[in-house]
Amino acid sequence: MKPDSSPAPPEAIEPEIRKRIASALRAIERQQDVWILLAVESGSRAWGFPSPDSDYDVRFLYARKPEWYLSIDPRRDVIERPLDGSLDVNGWDIKRPCSCC
Repeated sequence: MKPDSSPAPPEAIEPEIRKRIASALRAIERQQDVWILLAVESGSRAWGFPSPDSDYDVRFLYARKPEWYLSIDPRRDVIERPLDGSLDVNGWDIKRPCSCC
């Protein structure tokens, strides 16, 4: 890209939206008994191309208690939430990216 055609830097997330995101992540930690290690905005807003109806695409990595990983039964390694207004929040267990190596 030419320097003059690069996207505008993403604007800061409004404080009210930031509170909603933090609340949603805390609820997931409580309900799923996980620790959220990292959460990021991954959609059009992160790329500097939001439209007026863009939602907030929040993606996160999480970890569970050690005993969860010791099971011999296959277990789901994603947490998917339905779209909640303007929040699209989904995450992956930390083992998922680590097992790709």
